[in-house]
Amino acid sequence: MRWRGINHVEISVLDYERSVAFYDAMFGWLGYKSFWTLDIGYRSTYYMARFPLPHSYIGIQPARTGKPLVHAERAVGLHHIALWARGRREIDAFHREFLTPRAVPVTDPPREYPTYTPGYYAVFFDDPINGIHWELAHIPRLPGLRSWHRWKHALNAEARAHPEWSGDPLRAAMRRLPGRQRG
Repeated sequence: MRWRGINHVEISVLDYERSVAFYDAMFGWLGYKSFWTLDIGYRSTYYMARFPLPHSYIGIQPARTGKPLVHAERAVGLHHIALWARGRREIDAFHREFLTPRAVPVTDPPREYPTYTPGYYAVFFDDPINGIHWELAHIPRLPGLRSWHRWKHALNAEARAHPEWSGDPLRAAMRRLPGRQRG
């Protein structure tokens, strides 16, 4: 069983210097570490949560062409990137202390999303330079009973709205993937 998911994600940005300034402020507020390539081979700046331990990281590099993304258009490409938050308080503080004072476009203010999973809490926002859509989310390790109740209630409401689902929504959601072909 794999216990690590994504190794890293590289994002091409329109104005590299302005983007570095924005992401330095954003990831710095969240407590990330950063390094850059020293322009050896290519130009990129990286942000990671747990340096130097095994980790996933996000890199930005200068784009050669393009225009700002418009999230609402849902064009082909990356839809959004979700970062882990320590808790609801961090999300609320990030919204209040980082996003709002900088007039960063918030598409969905902090709130609980009970249909996702018990206790799921997030804020969604757009990078003001490139239009890249971000999320800061928290999923509690042990959700409270009220969170479980809200989640079950939300799933049941969705199931009533989707009569084409048969049986338990969780079973209906799970998919089987093909394994490795041996031989």
